[in-house]
Amino acid sequence: MKNFLLFTLKTVLLTLAIAVVLDFMYTAVYAQSNQRGKIDYIYNSQGRNYDVVVLGSSRANNHIVPQLFEDKGLKTFNYGMSGAHLFEADLLLKLMVERKYKIKNVIVEVDLNLSNDQRADGIASRFLPYIHLSNTIKEHFSRESDFNFLYYIPFYRYVEFDSQIGFRELFKTAHKERTNYFENDGYHPLLSTKKGRMKNDLTHLKPLLHNKYYEEVKQICKINKINLIAVMTPMCSNTKGMNYFEKVNKIYPEIHNYENVVVEDRYFSSCGHMNDAGARLFTARIIKDFFNK
Repeated sequence: MKNFLLFTLKTVLLTLAIAVVLDFMYTAVYAQSNQRGKIDYIYNSQGRNYDVVVLGSSRANNHIVPQLFEDKGLKTFNYGMSGAHLFEADLLLKLMVERKYKIKNVIVEVDLNLSNDQRADGIASRFLPYIHLSNTIKEHFSRESDFNFLYYIPFYRYVEFDSQIGFRELFKTAHKERTNYFENDGYHPLLSTKKGRMKNDLTHLKPLLHNKYYEEVKQICKINKINLIAVMTPMCSNTKGMNYFEKVNKIYPEIHNYENVVVEDRYFSSCGHMNDAGARLFTARIIKDFFNK
């Protein structure tokens, strides 16, 4: 029995030691990366200057064209991320402040993502390699139910989110394989002529009375004297429950409702995402309304 217990103890200690070493190795690789995604691009940077920063989900990433701002002499980058919630948009802005970015205007897409205050694991997990390196990331995740596992158990986060930050992504990061996230100043145009689903139903979607991450974005902008432009972006005409956007405005009257600025289906790649032509029409309207003074 004594030998069994000793063997078990040695196995546990060896496993823990391997986990600590692997955790250190993975973190060291990610800590040197700034070419794989928008999160590491911000984390491994200092003091960038922007006239306009775009935040939000794919409905920001596919809808707001930085080049049109650049044509007006406004340095712009689209930090929208497909699949992101306001949890991630808020944390991106916090990271920019931590990295001493100078930002004049933030355009944040807040519409469908106001209906939840949960993190999107596919995106949020990509912050986790830096959870021991950034107090901002640590504090943001500290409110999560699995924070103790993510923070205190070595290598746990890399195993739990293997498809996002596991060995395959580590290998690509170590070999400095670039992605297309930085083309078009972060904007991802939808150019395909093949349309996706051109129907949507928002009937059962309800905006939260208090979305804490949107409120934090507002507070960060206020403290850092950043002009915040919160917008709701267009949906295709064949959408049920369009009064969702009116519900949003009753709770948050400061959000600009642009859901009906672009309406023809030829400007949409799918019901919730405009194609490049639609995005350019929408962006031109934003510039006209806020940047032509």
